[in-house]
Amino acid sequence: MTTSDMIKNNDGQVAVVMGATRNQGRAYAVMLARNGCRGVAVHYHGEASRGEAEETAAEIKHHGAEPLLFSADLTQVADVARLFDAVDKTFGQLDIVVNTVGKVVKKPFVEITEADFDQSFAINSKAAFFCMQEAAKRIADNGRIINIGTTLQAATTGLYAIYAGSKAPLEHFTRALAKEIGHRGITVNTVAPGPLNTSFFYPVESAESKAFLSGMSPQNRLGEIDEITPLIEFLVSPGGSWVTAQTLFINGGFIAR
Repeated sequence: MTTSDMIKNNDGQVAVVMGATRNQGRAYAVMLARNGCRGVAVHYHGEASRGEAEETAAEIKHHGAEPLLFSADLTQVADVARLFDAVDKTFGQLDIVVNTVGKVVKKPFVEITEADFDQSFAINSKAAFFCMQEAAKRIADNGRIINIGTTLQAATTGLYAIYAGSKAPLEHFTRALAKEIGHRGITVNTVAPGPLNTSFFYPVESAESKAFLSGMSPQNRLGEIDEITPLIEFLVSPGGSWVTAQTLFINGGFIAR
């Protein structure tokens, strides 16, 4: 088997992608369908995101996989369980879990409110934890669990304290779960991209901050989703079986200054 064959071999598997309506989530869901998954669950949150979720589902179907649309508030543990129950009921198996859900709050440390704190940790930490917990209970042997973190977890920079801080627990969750279920051939990793040219990035940034963050890369630019997707593709492949309990930074050489 060649490396290319290994990377593209998800034949017959079932995946669930949290936050699959657009940006990274959509890209990974479509990639999994293209690489042979027979079923891909598309998580979205609320009717406002339904249209985008349907667009993702259409792309998945185009590549020959069966999509499952499911709305859930992942900050509610009961909703997390309902999502995984629906995957079980629809497909009868689970092999790959990719959690892309996140929320950015960009403020000076002294301006962060209690509501900012609670919401950031609910979305960036609590939701990820309980998705990982449900995955650990249900995922097949040799399965793959991937969380999307942020390069800011390893940067010394202001204004992103609550975002980076609420994503930081993913590293510890990842190592612990990888240790506990690794004997079944399951890998658990966190991927930590640098700033990407997506609609997730721009709402909290200005032209000046975009230029500043671009300048943190030796290439003086933001990253693109299609530069992250190959890493996810590798991690979910048979060839990624020796990579586990890691935080993988993929950021164009991002250097905090």
